[in-house]
Amino acid sequence: MEAYRRKIKTMRETEEECLRLKAAGKKVVFTNGCFDLLHPGHTRYLCAARELGDHLVVAVNSDRSVKTIKDPRRPIFVDDLRAEMVAALGFVDSVLIFEEDNPLPVIRQLMPDVLVKGGDWAEDEIIGADVVKAAGGEVKRIPFVAGFSTSAIIEKVVDLYGEPQRGTTRKL
Repeated sequence: MEAYRRKIKTMRETEEECLRLKAAGKKVVFTNGCFDLLHPGHTRYLCAARELGDHLVVAVNSDRSVKTIKDPRRPIFVDDLRAEMVAALGFVDSVLIFEEDNPLPVIRQLMPDVLVKGGDWAEDEIIGADVVKAAGGEVKRIPFVAGFSTSAIIEKVVDLYGEPQRGTTRKL
């Protein structure tokens, strides 16, 4: 197994790892997202998030939650593959897949030192911000990288190549 795949962990493994790191005085950074089609906006964002602490945990939305919060036709890649792509990034330390429509239960369980979201989120809209702050943690917003979005990439592909014919697509 490739070393990066070992970064993909269960909730319990991630929680135990975070507890060990915090006990050693390390700063745990947490973020979440769908990461459906990995693009430069994602990589720049995750790299900047990692710079805010010692260990970056990325929670990836499950296929079911992506369908609920984005579009019933999404995700493009199944959750195991999306988690694998995120885990392959050198600046990501841990990856977990979560089933809920929002990350609040995961944030409550892991209680990161730093909760990170993109600058397109107002701080009062960041799920879990109040919980992290109440526990003495920080909430950081990383500037949004304009020009990159999964939805825009999908639209561009459809514009360039058209809609696929029925029965010619398959789930990745």
